[in-house]
Amino acid sequence: MNFIKNLKGIYAIWYREFIVFTRERTRVISSLFMPLIWYFIFGGGMSSVASVGADYHYFIFPGFLVMMVIFSSLFNGAYIVWDKKIDFLKEVLIAPLSRTTIFFGKVAGCMTDALLQATILLIAGIIIKIPFTPVSVLLTIIMLFFLAAGLVSMGLIIGSFMDRPEEYGMISSVIVYPMFLLSGALYPLDKLPLWLQILTRLDPASYAVDGLRSAILGTSAMPYLPNLGVILGFDIVLVVTGTWAFNRMKL
Repeated sequence: MNFIKNLKGIYAIWYREFIVFTRERTRVISSLFMPLIWYFIFGGGMSSVASVGADYHYFIFPGFLVMMVIFSSLFNGAYIVWDKKIDFLKEVLIAPLSRTTIFFGKVAGCMTDALLQATILLIAGIIIKIPFTPVSVLLTIIMLFFLAAGLVSMGLIIGSFMDRPEEYGMISSVIVYPMFLLSGALYPLDKLPLWLQILTRLDPASYAVDGLRSAILGTSAMPYLPNLGVILGFDIVLVVTGTWAFNRMKL
């Protein structure tokens, strides 16, 4: 019975997050167009100067899929700060649900938002003839799913310690941009100085980008499964830490 109750609780929190996302029209519109604007304008400009040994639009496509998940997952964490600010979490805790159940419901909801936004770019990639196969599409979805799980958990960890949305925005920006820029989304990592290569090895997003390049383009520093294994390890650490932080969050 407790298992069924927890599943219903997770579904209720997920559904609330999904409804909030779909009712914010500017957020939905930006999630539809911003990935395409970034990809085509930035890719078109950089392709004139970049030398990566392949079509630059193909090279950066996996990185932009990861970019969408990074930005959306971490910025979604701001909503936990707002939920505390408007006392929504206090109302939820009146229900006979544990904080762990609420945490997993929030993770599921924010993951859905992030993956929907990445899916828009994925569909655009199919239209512009990125060399997908049914297997590579499946492997891409799996990688993005597990990356989103870890990053959403990270966002909720940060949000659980913040009291103001402005504080969250500042902290998350400090994490988001270095994570994206060090991921290898825009340039090959093997030509970087040694100290930068060390930093890229500490960036989980670099393993997601490399894994997606392996699945989509067949070129990568490591095979797909070792990259996915690193992301799974990242998920375990962040989910465990996230449940701990959520259970100790002050409302």
